[in-house]
Parts: sequence; C-alpha cells; structure tokens
Amino acid sequence: MNNAPDVDFLIFDLGNVIVDIDYQKALNRIKEEVSSDLHEKLNGFYLTDFHKDYEVGRINSAEFRQGVRDYFQQEWNDEKVDELWNSLLLKIPVERLKLISKLREKFQVGILSNTNLIHINAVNKILQNDHGLQNFDPIFDWVFLSHEMGVAKPSAEIYEKMLVDLGTSGDRVVFFDDLIANVEGAKEVGIQAVHVTGPEVIFDYFKNV
Repeated sequence: MNNAPDVDFLIFDLGNVIVDIDYQKALNRIKEEVSSDLHEKLNGFYLTDFHKDYEVGRINSAEFRQGVRDYFQQEWNDEKVDELWNSLLLKIPVERLKLISKLREKFQVGILSNTNLIHINAVNKILQNDHGLQNFDPIFDWVFLSHEMGVAKPSAEIYEKMLVDLGTSGDRVVFFDDLIANVEGAKEVGIQAVHVTGPEVIFDYFKNV
C-alpha cells in the first residue's frame, strides 16, 4: 500500500463512522408517543444518569428499559422501548466494510464505541440482514465496547485500557471518531486521532492507500 500511515492499528468509532445514526430520529419517535407536556424531557434524555450508567454497564438492559419508562411516564413493553431506542440506527454502508477489509491487509483494525447491549444486538441484526455477518468479529481484529469495558469515551481510562489490550503505544494508533470531545480525549493519551465530520472523511484519509 502506497502512502500508508506509519502505524499498526486503525481504530474506528461506530456511530456515524461505520454505522449511520440519527439521534434526533429516536427523539422524534419518542415525541410521537408521549403527550406534549413531556416533550421538554426529550432534550435531557441522553444526559440522564440511567443512560450514562447503561453505557458503561453499571445497569443492565431491564433496568435501562425501566429507566426509560419512568423518565417518560409510560407503560411501554420491552419491545416498544427497544424499537424507540434503536430507531436512531440506520444503515451500515457496504463501502465502509469494503474499506475496512482493504485496510486489514496492512493494519490491525478495530472498533472503540460508546454503546450498549440493546444497540449492539440491533446492529448485529443489521449486519446479518444486510451483509450476512453475525457480528463485527469476522471483519475487525478488535472490538472495544464501553458497556463491556466499564468506562466510556472521552475518559482517558478507556483509551489507556485499549492500548494495554493492543499491547502498543498511542503513536502506533490512528483513531477515528465523529465527536470532537472523543478525538481530543484520544489525543491526550498520545493517540493520533481524526475528527470524522462527514461520510467521506475516512475515504479521503485513505484515498492514496
């Protein structure tokens, strides 16, 4: 590969880097289901303690679902909560998976994502239905998920844990994320990091590779 970056590992966030997501779509779906006097609660949903706790595995899926019901004062069953919560997940473009496969010829590739079990199960269904894959294991060498690691980006601890597992130093890693806070967090521990501001960023980065 010509003009390949001088690193050993390429690590990718999931949301809006590998998987297309739309946070507002989920909020809009919830808005359709609740009375107007509860609409003001929508903007604070992603900032709730139970959401943050679920993302780092401090509570399980049943506790998260109950948190959603309590927060929005609804009696939704588990399937309804999951449907609303997963509505932010869109497609996994095949060209991104093809790029990963190409890059894997030269580098070790991985995922580092703030996520949760409900979302990962839904992403695996998208992978199965659209790409014939049960999960990301066949195409990535490493999969780091916040709810399994007990810590989330942009905490320095999650990047440090990843580097220990990779058995490397930050200068041997390039990390791609759509949130600037996560990019800056990676840089603070010495990882080379790229802010993914649109769908073409990763393709542009590797266009000469």
